[in-house]
Amino acid sequence: MDDLLCFLRARVGEDLHAYAYIAQTFGGEALLDSHLPMLDLIDMLARDHTAMDPADARHAGLAYAMRVLAQSYAEHPAYQREWRP
Repeated sequence: MDDLLCFLRARVGEDLHAYAYIAQTFGGEALLDSHLPMLDLIDMLARDHTAMDPADARHAGLAYAMRVLAQSYAEHPAYQREWRP
């Protein structure tokens, strides 16, 4: 799971970098329909999963959610098939 979380955090970082470039180039209005809130949610879930006790009943559900979210990056060369939900 650590590999998956690192993968997701790297993809979120890349997306945030791209959004910063867009905002700088085209202005803030270009981001109105962006998926920035989703990127924040992914980062929050990754932090929660890292901090959560594996014995917590929510741990398995959160791990599944992270796998589902990672599917949006399935075309990335670093994506691993075993992460599929």
